[in-house]
Amino acid sequence: MKVEMLRKDAMVLRDKKDFLAMSVDLLRNNEYLTGLNENERDEIKCYVQRISNRLGTVELNVCTVRDQAQEDSLHHVNSLIDLIIASEDPVMSRQKCQQYLNACSTTDTSVYTDFDPSTIYTDKKFESVLLGCTLDDQKTIKKRLQALLVYLTQQTIVH
Repeated sequence: MKVEMLRKDAMVLRDKKDFLAMSVDLLRNNEYLTGLNENERDEIKCYVQRISNRLGTVELNVCTVRDQAQEDSLHHVNSLIDLIIASEDPVMSRQKCQQYLNACSTTDTSVYTDFDPSTIYTDKKFESVLLGCTLDDQKTIKKRLQALLVYLTQQTIVH
């Protein structure tokens, strides 16, 4: 029980680190910086870079035991998510991210009591690959997609 609590605490800390990294990235790419004079912009960029560097000194790792099929599924899921990130169209990326996130929600029915998966559009290919991942990986993927969706929404609002 203590080992599971330690794993859970480490995952919470990892999530906090990821949230901070995303916040730093949003600050770094914030269009409001363009309204500042060059010295103010440089000062803020240096400060953000120092925070980013300091955050980079924190390493948290919780290992998940996987068989080869689960490794392959996780690799495939990450490749699909990477395609979203690499896309040049933020609107399409956001839509695809939402479909992937919907697929995560259909695999986690514990959240819903009266849930009908047919009422939400999901990417079936992504969902089938996701189901090959461990439950820990599915939770991590869902959190990653939630953070990515927030980021992509910010990008489409800005542009």
